[in-house]
Amino acid sequence: MPVHSQTQTHATLLARLGEQGDSAQRGRAWGEFVDRYGELIRGFCKRHGLQASDTDDVLQDVLLSLSKAMPGFAYDPKVGKFRSYLKTVVLHAIYRKLCQARGGAVLGDVDSMAHAQALTASGDPATDSQWEQEWRQHHLRQAMRVIDAEFSARDRAIFERYAIRGESAEAVTRDMGVSIEALYQIKSRITRRLSQVIEMQVVEEG
Repeated sequence: MPVHSQTQTHATLLARLGEQGDSAQRGRAWGEFVDRYGELIRGFCKRHGLQASDTDDVLQDVLLSLSKAMPGFAYDPKVGKFRSYLKTVVLHAIYRKLCQARGGAVLGDVDSMAHAQALTASGDPATDSQWEQEWRQHHLRQAMRVIDAEFSARDRAIFERYAIRGESAEAVTRDMGVSIEALYQIKSRITRRLSQVIEMQVVEEG
C-alpha cells in the first residue's frame, strides 16, 4: 500500500468510512482500515486464546459494528482516544465469539453477556497491558512501512540483521560488504527515523 495511505490520520480514515455515496470509495476505505488495524486486532484475539478462524470472525464482527456506527460518526479526541474506542469494540466482539462458542444462549443473551464481560475486561490491568503491547507493535509495523519506502534494501537488511535479530557486527559487515562505521551510521539513521515516525503516530492519536 502506498505510504500516503499509512500517513493519513486515523480521523481522516474514519471520516471516509462514514461517508455516504460511492460504495467503491467506502470499500477502499474499509480495505485500508483492515490493512492498518487487522493485524492489531488479530494479535489481541490470539492473546485471548482464539484460533485463526475465530480471529477472522472477530475481525468481521468489528467491521460490522463499526460500519453501523460510522454513518454520522464524528471523532472527537477530547472525548477519548481512538485506540480506547477500538479496544472496546474489539473486546465486545471477542467475548461475543467466546459466548457463542459455549452455546446454549440466544442471540440477545449472547450480546448482553458479551457486553458485560467486555466492560469488566476494559478495566482489567492485564487486558490493558495486552492491548498496549499490541498497540506498540502496531506502531512499529506502521513505522517500518515508512522505513521500507525511504531506505534502500541493503540498509534495511543491515538494520534487520544487526538491530533486530542481534547478529554480530562482524558477521553483518562481512556478509554485507560494509565497514563498521557504515553499519553504525545505518543503524543510527534508521533508528532515529523510526523514533520520529512513531512519535508522529502517537501525537496523531490525540
